[in-house]
Amino acid sequence: MLIGEYLHSLDIKGRVNIPSKLREDLGENFIITKGLDGCLFAYSIEEWNKLAEKIKLLPLTKSRNIQRFLFASAAEVSLDKQGRILIPQNLRDYAGLLKDVVIVGVSVRAEIWSRENYEQMNQEITPESAAAAMEELGF
Repeated sequence: MLIGEYLHSLDIKGRVNIPSKLREDLGENFIITKGLDGCLFAYSIEEWNKLAEKIKLLPLTKSRNIQRFLFASAAEVSLDKQGRILIPQNLRDYAGLLKDVVIVGVSVRAEIWSRENYEQMNQEITPESAAAAMEELGF
């Protein structure tokens, strides 16, 4: 399970170190793609295949925009010897990744955020809004 919050920096080539605790679950090769709320999603190959299968089972009329959003921008990345990945420029642009990034584990995926966007998003999540969401979901 992917958990935790980690601060890192992009280097001049667009590479970022993936925390070792997350590398264990993501694997040597994994998929990154556009995520929701202006971040990037990172999935292990196994989890990516599960997600792709679920989307494949949906009617095309309901899933075509999800397919375009997730699959068109997806890239398979590989860890280098220092535990870094190169984030493609189109994905860096989408997520506003310039220098400081936050990588968070959120169950079966990791998210890669610009630090500024992550801090702003976190200000919007209050204990009350989390409690309301949990209640709505039956927790």
